[in-house]
Amino acid sequence: MEYASDAIHIEQLEVFAHIGVPDEERSQPQRLTISITFWPTRRASQMSDDISRAVNYATVCSEARSFVRDRRDRLIETLADGLAIHLLGAFEIRRITIELRKFILPDVEFVSVTVTRDRSTK
Repeated sequence: MEYASDAIHIEQLEVFAHIGVPDEERSQPQRLTISITFWPTRRASQMSDDISRAVNYATVCSEARSFVRDRRDRLIETLADGLAIHLLGAFEIRRITIELRKFILPDVEFVSVTVTRDRSTK
């Protein structure tokens, strides 16, 4: 089966998460940003300009915020992996790439992790 290469990209969704290795770092929510690129199971031409046939990117953002808000991970790698798997299961997405940025080190703009997951390998 040939898949569409149509992708949707969400750039720098701002979220707040309890994340970090030390307990004290996880005690207060900190700002993260998430960029999400996903490949829906349907091609744009198959949607007939009907939102009910599309993956609603506003709903993806809302779901990502809810997922992150309820977590207490130590590693951004764990959070990014969990979010990718969660969104694959929640939406008609065949592939997803998540870049999660954390603004924690004083002399560094951000630290990030990028994960890509496919529906078949989640």
